[in-house]
Amino acid sequence: MTTPNVPPPTLIELQHLGKSFKDVRVLKSVDLKINKGDALVLIGNSGAGKTLVLKIIMGLIDFDQGKVEIEGKNIRRLTDGEKKQFMNRFGMTFQKSGLFDGLPVWHNVAFHLLQVGGYTEKQAREKAIEKLLAVGLSADDADLYPAELSGGMQKRVGLARAIAHDPDVLFLDEPTAGLDPIMSNVINDLIMDITDNLGATMVAITSDMVSAGKISDRIAMLHDGEIIWDGKTADARDSGNPYLDQFIHSRAEGPIQIAV
Repeated sequence: MTTPNVPPPTLIELQHLGKSFKDVRVLKSVDLKINKGDALVLIGNSGAGKTLVLKIIMGLIDFDQGKVEIEGKNIRRLTDGEKKQFMNRFGMTFQKSGLFDGLPVWHNVAFHLLQVGGYTEKQAREKAIEKLLAVGLSADDADLYPAELSGGMQKRVGLARAIAHDPDVLFLDEPTAGLDPIMSNVINDLIMDITDNLGATMVAITSDMVSAGKISDRIAMLHDGEIIWDGKTADARDSGNPYLDQFIHSRAEGPIQIAV
């Protein structure tokens, strides 16, 4: 007797999510389920609100309408202790690395560990070096400052910081932006290795469709304030959706109109 495949549990769910800034409606009604173990890439044209979605999930920005649930719990009904517990499960990289220029690399990586407490400075430094090694950097890099690093090295430090507390959810905002194709592939390989080693759920924003095809098993497209396509990465190139087709194939002509 065979056991039917059990779908993975829903980790994060957005229902009719809306957000405006003054008179600009950025998110109209976003519906999205992120399942445990997903490797999801969120795509869309510049200004579509992709980073905004991640910040709302993490509780960094409030929303105007709809609901955000994490493991079935409405984030607006969480106690301060529950919010802190959920936040500790997340790790995030920022589009421009977001490193603190005045802090050495190891302190950047260990910043969260030192903020939440429980680590001495010596322990935090050791943990930071462990994570630097995990992303292909060396212990000698720990005492450098961000300005002394190449763009690719800064991206690696950002990844090391995101995984310093061993999160089970990783949010990656344009992890290969500004990198050459070879370094982009290096970062993509690191992302896959890290998520496999942590067993983490991963949600990434990227405009690099080569990277999207490599690091994801699922793609969702945000356009005009809504998710207009959500499916397997392998199905994206022949989706039949004209918006997704134009975006993936980088076509100037199509339903997405960009002001020049």
